[in-house]
Amino acid sequence: MINCIIIEDEPLALERTKSFALKVPFLNLVDTFDNALDGLSYLKANAIDLLFLDINMDELSGIELLENSKINCHVIITTAYQEYALKGYELNVADYLLKPFTFARFLQAVTKINSKILESSNAKSMEYIFVKTENRLEKIVLNDIIFIEGMRDYRKIHTTTKKIMTLQNFGDLESLIPSHILCRVHKSYMVAIHKIESIEKSGINIAGNFIPISDTYKEMFFKLINK
Repeated sequence: MINCIIIEDEPLALERTKSFALKVPFLNLVDTFDNALDGLSYLKANAIDLLFLDINMDELSGIELLENSKINCHVIITTAYQEYALKGYELNVADYLLKPFTFARFLQAVTKINSKILESSNAKSMEYIFVKTENRLEKIVLNDIIFIEGMRDYRKIHTTTKKIMTLQNFGDLESLIPSHILCRVHKSYMVAIHKIESIEKSGINIAGNFIPISDTYKEMFFKLINK
């Protein structure tokens, strides 16, 4: 169940979004607000999963709310003004619904977010994987992985306790391990996000190693860590 709120100062638009939310089985509409300040006060005191946010509001706009406040939830912008789309995506909003949007478009947006939340929940429950090495399957605790290095036909998995050589390719490993845990940054490297010590323009410092970031993976990597 996704707990959500609506911040919208147009009464008709608020009722429309509310009616849509109440139709979706996996949405739990916790509250609605007709101004950004009241909505912001609620967000500071309560944890939610999803925010439906109008842009043009008195006193504090939706964009100003996102720019000046730390919002720890998915955000769907609802607005009649298409020109804010780029700004919204710069602020990492999950989707942008242009009024008057249909229920089908609304359902598409929230279904996408529901899938992401389920995927994230399943990933967090993962604690270990098994990889093929020599003539056995080796158990590796995900939290122990520092980075994975490509070495011709082999991949060397560097962990806090051991190093494991495997013939499994990067594609296999990427399908086993969610990107928010271990991210591809180069054709020859994957790194553990939570083990990164610092990031430079051309690479990553991690456990005394410098891992290059290639242009191919740079945009995806920075989007991931900015989330």
